[in-house]
Amino acid sequence: MPDAAPSPARFATPINASVPLARPGEFRPLVLRDLAIWPPVVLAPMAGVTNYPFRAMCREQGAGLYVSEMITARGYLNGNRLTHLLASSRADETPRSVQIYGTEPKDVAEMARALVDQGVHHLDMNFGCPVPKVTRNGGGSAIPLKPKLLARIVRAGVEGAGRVPFTIKVRMGIDDTLITYLDAGRVAEEEGAAAIGLHSRTAAQLYSGEARWDAIGRLKQHVSIPVLGNGDVWECFDALRMMRTTGCDAVIVGRGCLGRPWLFRELADVFDGREPAPPPKLGAIVAIMTDHARRLCEFFGPDTGMRQMRKWCAWYTKGFRGSSAVREELVRVTTIEAMLQALAKLDVDEPFPLSGLRAHRGKAGRAQEKVALPQGYLEHLDDDTPPCGALADDDSGLEDALNGG
Repeated sequence: MPDAAPSPARFATPINASVPLARPGEFRPLVLRDLAIWPPVVLAPMAGVTNYPFRAMCREQGAGLYVSEMITARGYLNGNRLTHLLASSRADETPRSVQIYGTEPKDVAEMARALVDQGVHHLDMNFGCPVPKVTRNGGGSAIPLKPKLLARIVRAGVEGAGRVPFTIKVRMGIDDTLITYLDAGRVAEEEGAAAIGLHSRTAAQLYSGEARWDAIGRLKQHVSIPVLGNGDVWECFDALRMMRTTGCDAVIVGRGCLGRPWLFRELADVFDGREPAPPPKLGAIVAIMTDHARRLCEFFGPDTGMRQMRKWCAWYTKGFRGSSAVREELVRVTTIEAMLQALAKLDVDEPFPLSGLRAHRGKAGRAQEKVALPQGYLEHLDDDTPPCGALADDDSGLEDALNGG
């Protein structure tokens, strides 16, 4: 007799198998000024990922806040075509959220005003990017090392955003000897930010090792503004554990939803006290992939859309039997028909593999031995002068610069 299919409540890895569902009234909506977000779940800004097509797919699974990929202020103000496309939306996206990047306060303020005039409902700002091309020029995770500079930029963003909530996202610091997140929380609160998100890894860790949720709890005790926790939310039950463990006000979901947009349906279920259904079988996932590919082709055009889709093919099929054998085809597909032809070699009746729940997709790998900083940067931490050239104006490196960071 075949083994019984796992019950919805037990389709979880051992760490989450006994996590209880949310009790009535246990959690509250995330409140960002006039915005009330339920469930208290935020899609992390990820380069090459959280464009409008994917945000729309996630939103259809369950309400929450869905942030655009990082948009550079200088590229946006210069009228760069790709920058404006990535910042764009559709009438059905409410609330509309954009993450911006900049190191020059006047640029940040000007971009914030422009986006608010376009009807954006929430602005976030990236102070957590850990990649060398950004930090070696004094941007991203390097900025919180200089609290006065951080304060100037946040103040400019808050003033430019006006009535619209302006939040920031940071990492714990550069490494374990240069921890900055508590100072960043103080600055965010003093300068009027509506909330602060913390990816509970250092820049040196990149995406390796385990996220240190205890830092989220310390930040929550340190500030009075809402704290959003980020790091290792792979399953819907992780979100409940994080909020119960740290007392944070919301969770930020990054790599856990890559190739799994239905994770947001599961999150909506557990926060509403419902048992989530098991993930879809491969046949249903193929239908989701087809829908995703069509949306990308409509948004970017057929050529760029299918190039974008190639990485998604690997993420959607990760862990299924035989998927590695067809991956060489999937990473070269140029049409939806070719994608479906490759996928036809797999068993559409195969259930989602339990091992796939916590499988790493997207950024992973080893930590950085040393975080690149400008020469002499640590000698002038009281300086509030913006760095030059912290990220190219044309956004050409965004996909390398941010992936859940």
